[in-house]
Amino acid sequence: MSGNDYIKSADRTLDQTYQEPMSLGEYVEYLLSNPNQAAHAPKYLLNAIEHAGTRTVIEEGEEKERYRFFDDPWNDGEHAILGNTEVLNHFVDDLRSIAAGRGKEEKILWLDGPTATGKSELKRCLINGLREYSKTDEGRRYTMEWNVAGVSDGSAMTYGGQTVSDEDDWYESPVQSHPLTVFPDEVRADLLAELNERLDDHIPVRIESEMDPFCREAYDYLEEEYRREGIADLFSAVTSQKHLRIKNFVVDVGRGIGVLHSEDEGSPKERLVGSWMAGMLRELDSRGRKNPQAFSYDGVLSQGNGLVTIVEDAAQHADLLQKLLNVPDEGHVKLDKGIGMDVDTQLIIISNPDLEDQLNQHTERNGADPLKALKRRLDKRQFTYLTNLSLEAELLRRELTDQTTVWDANSWDQLEEWIREPLSISVRDSSGTVTERELAPHALEGAALYAVVSRLDVSDLPENRTLTDKALLFDRGYLQEGDERIDIDEFDFRDNAADGEHGIPVTHTRDTIADLLHESSERFDEELPVERVIMPRDVINAMAERLGDAPMFSNTEAAEFEERVASVKNYIFNQQEEDVLDAMMREKRVDERTVEEYVEHVYAWSEGQKIENERGEREEPDLLRMKVFEIEHLGRFNEADYKGDKPHEEVRTFRKEKIITALNRHAWRHRDDEFRVGDVNPKEIPVIKSVLGTHDWEDIKRTFEDFDPRQWDNPPEGTETAQLKAETIRNMQELFEYSEASAELTSRHVMSQVSYKWNN
Repeated sequence: MSGNDYIKSADRTLDQTYQEPMSLGEYVEYLLSNPNQAAHAPKYLLNAIEHAGTRTVIEEGEEKERYRFFDDPWNDGEHAILGNTEVLNHFVDDLRSIAAGRGKEEKILWLDGPTATGKSELKRCLINGLREYSKTDEGRRYTMEWNVAGVSDGSAMTYGGQTVSDEDDWYESPVQSHPLTVFPDEVRADLLAELNERLDDHIPVRIESEMDPFCREAYDYLEEEYRREGIADLFSAVTSQKHLRIKNFVVDVGRGIGVLHSEDEGSPKERLVGSWMAGMLRELDSRGRKNPQAFSYDGVLSQGNGLVTIVEDAAQHADLLQKLLNVPDEGHVKLDKGIGMDVDTQLIIISNPDLEDQLNQHTERNGADPLKALKRRLDKRQFTYLTNLSLEAELLRRELTDQTTVWDANSWDQLEEWIREPLSISVRDSSGTVTERELAPHALEGAALYAVVSRLDVSDLPENRTLTDKALLFDRGYLQEGDERIDIDEFDFRDNAADGEHGIPVTHTRDTIADLLHESSERFDEELPVERVIMPRDVINAMAERLGDAPMFSNTEAAEFEERVASVKNYIFNQQEEDVLDAMMREKRVDERTVEEYVEHVYAWSEGQKIENERGEREEPDLLRMKVFEIEHLGRFNEADYKGDKPHEEVRTFRKEKIITALNRHAWRHRDDEFRVGDVNPKEIPVIKSVLGTHDWEDIKRTFEDFDPRQWDNPPEGTETAQLKAETIRNMQELFEYSEASAELTSRHVMSQVSYKWNN
């Protein structure tokens, strides 16, 4: 596009965002047709979250509905909150209760947790989401602006040194006051009653605040002037379009969103609402009274009035929290002992665990605890470290790259591909040379798995299981052992287990990998750049070795986490071994269509149905085809297990328990949809998955009789080993995105473990 095209695109964006200001009457007519637009702060925040929709995720082994709002969809997931779906859902439930007036109105929502758990991303996600929602037709947010020019004595409103003297100059409410606050209480009550009658929502609109002091100053000034003139319809005169207009605004920090940062300073009142400007007070000469026009309105509650107030790193503002005690239930703060301001905002505080330590410093005093009233008003929700392998792998990839799109996989197979993917990163050394470093397939998976395993509670782990098993159960909800699938429901993991409360944070993993990217390698090969490859074991070993040097870990924690590394290494090696085996047996795999046909015939055989052939004719399921598949591909049976083509009882039991049961499980999981066998991914049937891609070294021995893994590093030319290695390296590149160098290193590593037991 040309430069002018970009300018026009920006024009269109702004044109779609803003509306022409309305008169008060036009605004009320608009609300009567769109009553949800009048939403008070908690309801508006709830509307914004629900507007983005939901998606289904698996966390801690359970399917959960997740609000897409927290995926930061407007910024391609840049500030998405990964995991903690249950915490976020409880947060939304709290909002729903507060918005509906069913309780918790006096509560301050408190989000607590260790560093690098997504709390800061929540703040950014709220800002982004509310900003973008306010640009939509459904989410437009409105406030009022005043112009008092043209009244009898020519006086003008002033604010912060700016004089409003021309009838085309308007001054917006400095705290985003709701337009309906301009109405007298009894009229507003009737209007709200009618709006709620028209509202198609179980949560009513509630406007319980009054105009802010600045708007009240304008209103009172105009009312006094018109009263002196003897105008009969005072409200109509004061709120006529030449004095009052209703305008929409884009929600942002300072305009509906107040954020108090850890470094913000000032007295409690300055941080909360703002400060009086001495020079302006003298200039206004308001005969001894404090004129609200001389107030700065830059405190966090002033900025967040109308929507949400966030106190970030709340431990730095513990003194301020006590000043907030009555804000949620009274909805009122004071600019001065004689001047108050109503606020409509949802209070949220975000903290690390150090805030709780401060709040509990007087616990031993029991009833005399001076912080008891504050603690009663705090509604705590705990963020934890991620305990899902896929989420940790996604987070780690985000930390190392600019890839921010949220993973929304259609199946576990797709998610598994993303977890295991390699990653190439350009690194500049001290001489200015840029080198491409490769994190081999499974490297990020291994790092993520080790981090997750360090966070899991071992106290509820069955004796015959490892923490790696628990991590896999949490990520996909089941374990696959041969052709047996073991669901998480068969395990008794405690709801109150300490999973995710402690462990290796993603920052330690990220920093370890960053160091490895810049460290030189001793690997060497005459033909391949193996020194540029970082293998899974490199990352896992480095993470474990550097625990003792990281000040965030105690000696006890470092020792505990080091002990957990073995099962992670074993799992990752098994993954690498499967890649090598699959690559070696690529040409021997069963065609997926053949597998699908077998499943269709077994289902029809079980249900007494017929199969539609290629000519569109209906015919009985093919007993011979099923028999051949079960003997040649499954390797489960032989001719003695059949009478002709008819299966004996053992085969019939196998078909029902291993094939039909898996199909029924799929049908149950998708019970809201019409069930079709063709919709089932054959890999979802455990026994079939083994046929499609699971091989062992006995298969290799039978298939390649002259293969010798001890020759793998440098196989003699013309041997079966040399030919098989060349094909395997190529297949690893094509099937699993290895580079030639990482395929060489991975296959060598696998063969080194296989060689010593090859003839045993």
